[in-house]
Amino acid sequence: MSRTVKDMIAEELRERYSGVSGACVVDLAGLDVQEQQQLRIRVRAKAGRLEVIKNSMAKRAFQDCVLKPLGDTLDGPCALVTSSESLIDVAKVLVEAAKEFETLGLKQAILEGDPDLLTVADLARMKSRLELIAETAMLISSPGRALAGCLGAPQSKIAGCLKTLADKAA
Repeated sequence: MSRTVKDMIAEELRERYSGVSGACVVDLAGLDVQEQQQLRIRVRAKAGRLEVIKNSMAKRAFQDCVLKPLGDTLDGPCALVTSSESLIDVAKVLVEAAKEFETLGLKQAILEGDPDLLTVADLARMKSRLELIAETAMLISSPGRALAGCLGAPQSKIAGCLKTLADKAA
């Protein structure tokens, strides 16, 4: 491949991954075509994308973006997995698929442009954005629920006492 073609491919990859803040690297070497297709379908169901990229092209494309630490670790046959929604949900799919497809290799991941790399398994153990929002909403509403319970408790005790007195009088 000529230098001009390599530069064009690297520029295309740079544009494609310029807005991406996180990705996972997996090894598809032991999977046959049908297994790879099943994995792609599962990843796509979580708004993800699985793409095989030549390591040297990926390293060249990631030089000026947040995926640079991930590009530096590329070694051997690799595929890049990204998501437009939640990379954590995609990582969970990859971990489940690794249990089914024993030859699927889970390598490194980067999340939200953090230069510290994670393993895909560590990423899958994290809570997703929706889970964190739900937990935060529960924590915000918790004091209000406790206060409402405290305010209603004396009234119900008084009502119970009055009912008991009325039952005894009758």
